[in-house]
Amino acid sequence: IKKLTGKAVGAFSLIEEGDRIAVAVSGGKDSYALLHVLEQLRRRAPIRYELVAVNVDAGFPGYRKDILESYLKDCGFNVHMESTNCSHIIDEKLRGDSSYCAFCARLRRGVLYSVADRIGCNKVALGHHLDDFIETLLLNQFYSGSLAAMSPNLLADNKRHRVIRPLVYVEESSVIKFSEQNEFPIIDCGCPVMGKVDQKRQRMQQLLAELQKDNKYLKSSMI
Repeated sequence: IKKLTGKAVGAFSLIEEGDRIAVAVSGGKDSYALLHVLEQLRRRAPIRYELVAVNVDAGFPGYRKDILESYLKDCGFNVHMESTNCSHIIDEKLRGDSSYCAFCARLRRGVLYSVADRIGCNKVALGHHLDDFIETLLLNQFYSGSLAAMSPNLLADNKRHRVIRPLVYVEESSVIKFSEQNEFPIIDCGCPVMGKVDQKRQRMQQLLAELQKDNKYLKSSMI
């Protein structure tokens, strides 16, 4: 994972001298992996950069952010915890034909940018891995009619921050093994629709799994 993340950092110029990076940490396996690997790379990097673990609490009941905060501080990370009322905004503003998860993600991303401004971060790092990139590409192709995917490095909508995704070359299976071996304290967000299957994304996952039986290099080819 560290080798592939380092490859992505170099290929897409994700990290530069003097960067202060807000690493979005939710309590899930992907963000834990991202934070730990970036810290390992930072310790041996020929340049200087800083990491701040940033958590955005959407306000859903039962979200155990105390477990996350305690773990991150025990590991020695610089931590910023942000509480919001996103859950109430979603309840009030969400239209019937809109995606609950997509709306929540947009709200939390806006909060991340605001936090990054306040704590002096010029970049925001997200934990999307290779499988996320490919599934999004296929979803856009099949359901939106566009050949578009997430970018490993893009200028945020506010034109002030860069959003980086250093795990672009890392398969989810590796992240799962890494998480299990390190016994990360996984917590869920308390979202009321959590556990409901994203049927379209699940179909993309099944399609990839089926095609990969005949071509083990499928994912590396598609990325």
